[in-house]
Amino acid sequence: MNDIQNLNPKCIWKNFYALTQVPRPSGHLERIQQFLLEFGKQAGVEAFKDPAGNIVFRKPATPGFENRKGIILQAHMDMVPQKTPESNHNFETDPIQPWIDGEWVKATGTTLGADNGLGVAAIMAIMEAKDLQHGPIDALITRDEETGMFGANELPEGELQGDILLNLDSEHWGKFVIGSAGGIDVTATLDYKEVETDKDDAAVRVTIKGLRGGHSGLEIHEGRANANKLMVRLVREAIEELDARLASWQGGNMRNAIPFKAETVLTLPKENVDALKELCADWQEDFMDEYKQIETIGIEVIAEDVATPATEVPVEIQDNLIDAIYACHDGVIRMIPSYPDVVETSSNLAIINIGDGTASVKILARSSREDMKDYIVKTLQSCFSMAGMKVETAGSYGGWDPNPDSEILHLLLKEYKELFGQDGIIQVDHAGLECSVILGKYPHLDVVSLGPTMKSPHTTTERALIATVEPFWQLLKKTLADVPEK
Repeated sequence: MNDIQNLNPKCIWKNFYALTQVPRPSGHLERIQQFLLEFGKQAGVEAFKDPAGNIVFRKPATPGFENRKGIILQAHMDMVPQKTPESNHNFETDPIQPWIDGEWVKATGTTLGADNGLGVAAIMAIMEAKDLQHGPIDALITRDEETGMFGANELPEGELQGDILLNLDSEHWGKFVIGSAGGIDVTATLDYKEVETDKDDAAVRVTIKGLRGGHSGLEIHEGRANANKLMVRLVREAIEELDARLASWQGGNMRNAIPFKAETVLTLPKENVDALKELCADWQEDFMDEYKQIETIGIEVIAEDVATPATEVPVEIQDNLIDAIYACHDGVIRMIPSYPDVVETSSNLAIINIGDGTASVKILARSSREDMKDYIVKTLQSCFSMAGMKVETAGSYGGWDPNPDSEILHLLLKEYKELFGQDGIIQVDHAGLECSVILGKYPHLDVVSLGPTMKSPHTTTERALIATVEPFWQLLKKTLADVPEK
């Protein structure tokens, strides 16, 4: 770990290291929930798990600060489980292996979990600190943010007691987020009856990998390659030119991560196998040229002989699926007119699973406007309905409307300028934050999101910039001490 626990501020880094040792992938949070409850008991603060599976801490005001406005500190406990192809890491049982690489903290072969582990670690540091000045503090650590904001969506009304919400899930130090996009999951499914594969056909597994992937909110505007969208171009040409047939397709594994790998199994006449392998080599060259300024890791298109499967997708179903995947919008649709550097509306063709008589396509659509969110949903519904698929939506959450007159925002900007001698930056994010969901239940809250700098969350190159954690801690402490009276 290269002495991660000795980095400054030690109170945050030791807690972050402790979090890395507790498995906490989305959907498997029993161990982290118990860990946090035990931590709260040891820290001497009220701690409980609410009906939604969130962990809540309550810390009373220090003497003389009882009349200050109540602060709610908020972060999420789960992390995105992504690993490199060569990694044998089991996210449900194995600890993360963090290490120091120059000015960054990274993980070995996996996501780091700094999103949102550093926010949770900061909350832990505040809960156990004995020397801070502050009014009454609630801390809300939500469950399963990454897979649908379930903890925030199921948050009971009346549970939180504060006036100000500081969300600690932003990833650019010095930038204070006052608005974010809403989102919705769109899932298209189809059941079909498989047909027998021609007994004389061969089979080839085609894998596209080596892509950067990334966060489908924070990095969608960078034009990174989507493995599913690359794959459909290759597969369509193989079908049209080499009499190939689709047997299976697996691409992507997280709704909010740009897919960095996709894999298909194609069947085709044996005499066309060499041509398919040449086609894969040609596409690799084309893809690398198209994305040479963006995909810096190195795109690989690999063709391998495999045993011929007994069944495959019927021709008509196959062609409809390929058409729909080809036509499906992926990436940015529009920027915010009043914030031209911020994405307004986008979609991420996140997960494709085809095989064994079932086809499933999952997309995360985002927009800071409800009418444009409805527009992209109907666009996707139209696309996949024409392929005969059933299209359903789930997990919808609204956008967070910016409030530039926020009292806590102006306090943070003032404190930031006094501490560091420069102006903070006000920002609106395309990434979805739980603030919008929580505001729907607690509309009186004054809300800002902040955090230390992280790069490439939701990927195996996720990293946290060490030098930004200390000033983040200093700002939190000063702001808690200077929160105005009620």
